[in-house]
Amino acid sequence: MISSDAKPALLVLADGTAYRGWSFGATGTTIGEVVFNTGMTGYQEVLTDPSYCGQIVLFTYPELGNTGVNPEDEESNHPQVRGAIARNITHRPSNWRSTKSLPDYLKQHNIPGIYGIDTRALTRKIRVSGAMNGGISTEILDEGELLEQISAAPSMKGLNLVSEVTTSSVYEWSDPTTSIWEFNSNIKSNPEPFTVVAIDFGVKRNILRRLASYGCRVIVVPANTPPEEILKHKPDGIFLSNGPGDPSAVTEGIATTKALLSSQKPVFGICMGHQILGRALGAETFKLKFGHRGLNQPAGLEQRVEITSQNHSFAIDPDSLLDAEVEITHLNLNDRTVAGLRHKSLPLFSVQYHPEASPGPHDADYLFEQFVQAMVEARG
Repeated sequence: MISSDAKPALLVLADGTAYRGWSFGATGTTIGEVVFNTGMTGYQEVLTDPSYCGQIVLFTYPELGNTGVNPEDEESNHPQVRGAIARNITHRPSNWRSTKSLPDYLKQHNIPGIYGIDTRALTRKIRVSGAMNGGISTEILDEGELLEQISAAPSMKGLNLVSEVTTSSVYEWSDPTTSIWEFNSNIKSNPEPFTVVAIDFGVKRNILRRLASYGCRVIVVPANTPPEEILKHKPDGIFLSNGPGDPSAVTEGIATTKALLSSQKPVFGICMGHQILGRALGAETFKLKFGHRGLNQPAGLEQRVEITSQNHSFAIDPDSLLDAEVEITHLNLNDRTVAGLRHKSLPLFSVQYHPEASPGPHDADYLFEQFVQAMVEARG
């Protein structure tokens, strides 16, 4: 339903395709890579996930904002997306946890959105043509004029966005998953907490919560922290976080990870961290046509399947995995892209998906336990 005071908005893709709708959130103009997310829930976690930095997110679920927003569901301090696209928007949310409506939340953080367009048609367009840059505007309503600005924007391929989302200083995280949301009652406590240094390429808060829930003392460091500074914290393990942009452009992170491999410390990577670990081990990465973004992506190998939450544009090229000591542990079962790696003799492993969920299923939460077990064995 269109609000009575809604302002016209224009969405244009890099190939000139245009959609006219109505504005929600902030007014103005924004440009980014247009991608789609197929989740039926978790829009606030998506909007605040640093991995979406530089992107305009199209939500395929037709109703957005029904439950409003609240501080507990933020995956970072503020929305990270460049813009949002929806079919229908709720201006009056109904949920006991809600503190603000979604349009007001995006307006507060100066994030433009457009609604009232055919999101199914737009999703099909991206699936056929691939993800591409686009722009949303409430002030430029001429398609050609907006297209000129979009054409001048850089492509996601080759773009390093980690510097926009990484922490500027070292900090310690100690908050576990709150008791009312804890879903695993079998977590074993450790008398001496393991120290984990998390390299922040754009880390989600729920990853830090899961590490804390498994008894880890988590020290979060900026993405450009040199390996010798990381080792000064005397970590039992090293975590490589998720993050935005092209992993091949994160040259400092790749070099740091490569240097840390000789430390014999257990290393666990998620999403961008998985790609960076892969590149540190000699593999190449490539850009997917439209990426994987949703809550029901099947991943597995040898008749074991996990339903996973995913959000990534790039993947590891399996033909570039030339080290015989590195093996594939998971494939995305929709397109057979690499979804997990493991080193046969060193305590290194990674996954392309998000075992911490938020939003999504908890099938892969055991990977945090696996990381802790690797630290137990390394500690002796």
